[in-house]
Amino acid sequence: MGKVNRREFLKQPVICASSAGAILAQGLRKRPNIIWIMADDLGYADLGCYGQKTIQTPNIDRLAAEGMRFTNAYAGCTVCAPSRNVLMTGLHGGHTTVRSNPGGVGIRESDVTVAQVLKSAGYKTGCFGKWGLGDIGTAGVPWKHGFDQFFGYLHQIHAHFYYPPYLWDNDRKFPLAGNRDGKRATYSHDIIASRSLDFIRTHKEGRFFLYVPFTIPHMEYLVPPDSVDQYRSKLPEVAPIPPGHYAAQPYPRAAYAGMVTRMDRDVGKIMALLKELDLDKNTVVFFTSDNGPIFPQGQTDFFKSAGPLRGHKQQMYEGGIRVPMIARWPGRIRSETVSDLPWYFADLLPTAAELAGVKPPPGLDGMSVVPTLLGAKVAGHRQTKHEFMYWELPPYDNKTGGFRAGAPMQAVRMGDWKAVRPKADAPLELYNLKQDPGETTDVAARNPKIRERIEEYLKTARVEPPLQPEPKSEWHF
Repeated sequence: MGKVNRREFLKQPVICASSAGAILAQGLRKRPNIIWIMADDLGYADLGCYGQKTIQTPNIDRLAAEGMRFTNAYAGCTVCAPSRNVLMTGLHGGHTTVRSNPGGVGIRESDVTVAQVLKSAGYKTGCFGKWGLGDIGTAGVPWKHGFDQFFGYLHQIHAHFYYPPYLWDNDRKFPLAGNRDGKRATYSHDIIASRSLDFIRTHKEGRFFLYVPFTIPHMEYLVPPDSVDQYRSKLPEVAPIPPGHYAAQPYPRAAYAGMVTRMDRDVGKIMALLKELDLDKNTVVFFTSDNGPIFPQGQTDFFKSAGPLRGHKQQMYEGGIRVPMIARWPGRIRSETVSDLPWYFADLLPTAAELAGVKPPPGLDGMSVVPTLLGAKVAGHRQTKHEFMYWELPPYDNKTGGFRAGAPMQAVRMGDWKAVRPKADAPLELYNLKQDPGETTDVAARNPKIRERIEEYLKTARVEPPLQPEPKSEWHF
């Protein structure tokens, strides 16, 4: 994939891409701010605008009403770290560095992120929340990959806890004194949301890229009482979740719903601040989730978090990788629109590069979705479509940091066709998503030519991942 060449790309002068130049010629005089807000383990149907009936998400629903809602958008993987690697680098899961999910494995020094590309275009860059692509002391930390400011969690297991003793402020520990010795004074989500607002205020006069990977609603299911109380009287409860590594939660359904609504509140605060600072019309805001929902204790079964889709996190069926995706840009993205364009996290980097008016690095797997966002054929710049979209999750060996040989768990989307290898070395299943969005009927035997075409693609879809030894950390179970 030419990693060195991609890194060397950053040393070149900023070059305006031809397509970006065409868009600028259509009246885009000022490059927009870009905000990417991402939930953690939020299901496709956990939002009102995607059919949720119980959990209240008025601010995100308003975001969708004022912009574009996508029905065929996908995460980069079915688990956290590989999905975020795809998002940051524009490479699909067969070409990324991080293909495992133990907690602290980092991307390589040579990996180029969307933050580095936008920084080369003069953007200030900030990340607030869960990074998951390199623990402290590794080459994968965000301040080594283009982020001017980082605040939150580096290690994914650290991010499982909402009342930790500290967070990271770039490379310095930021103590949360009220959380020592098991006390619960500072809810991490709240301070992360507050810091993201501070970033907007600080950089209101220039261009900025704000990446807000919230930890909600990932377990542990724990939220301040005001958010639990909002739902306690409305929901029939299940047995409390045993504490295990997490804090016990006697009202897990109310906690889950309260967490999502609390996040929605903070999305509303971001949108209100943009209007207050007169940044609203020059800021593109995306909202999505890093993968599909997880189903502990029947929790998300109750909310039907995956909606009509089959499967959940850690599976390659639609429920594991299809995610809500909303984009809003007043005056540019037409309000109350719905798009069925299939796209995924690998597309963020080329999309952001085009919006910023710079050329993306070579060798990407992603495409720009700017033509769809703007809803127009700009100077002949039409929306391309993926011939294939690819996902994988190979079996990881915690002891060696290596991967088992053979075909990994995989998925491929080709038009309306979806191939799934549900576990390593299993035969491919085939589904027609237009006719069968719930992936109920495997039609591989009836469509040998389609299956053969996808199998031929799979021969060249991936390279073997590098060794990924997990660094030593206090956040190991």
